[in-house]
Amino acid sequence: MNSREEIFARISAILQELFEVDAADIHLQANLYSDLDIDSIDAVDLVVELQKITGKRIKPEDFKSVRTVQDVVVEVDKLVNGTTA
Repeated sequence: MNSREEIFARISAILQELFEVDAADIHLQANLYSDLDIDSIDAVDLVVELQKITGKRIKPEDFKSVRTVQDVVVEVDKLVNGTTA
């Protein structure tokens, strides 16, 4: 999982598998809460799954501002590759 495309693909797979989100609904601008019906408990489950695949601890404050799939991709990219937005 090095590129943002690979990160997006992995996040998309997680959203489909864990939360039964339709693949057609998953795009970078999709809002996790209003478009994909991810609630706060689902968000915690998503963070746990991301920690498993990245092998890194995710700080809650890093995910407070996450609203879209793009936001998740950017945060995971920062964790995995040390990049900035």
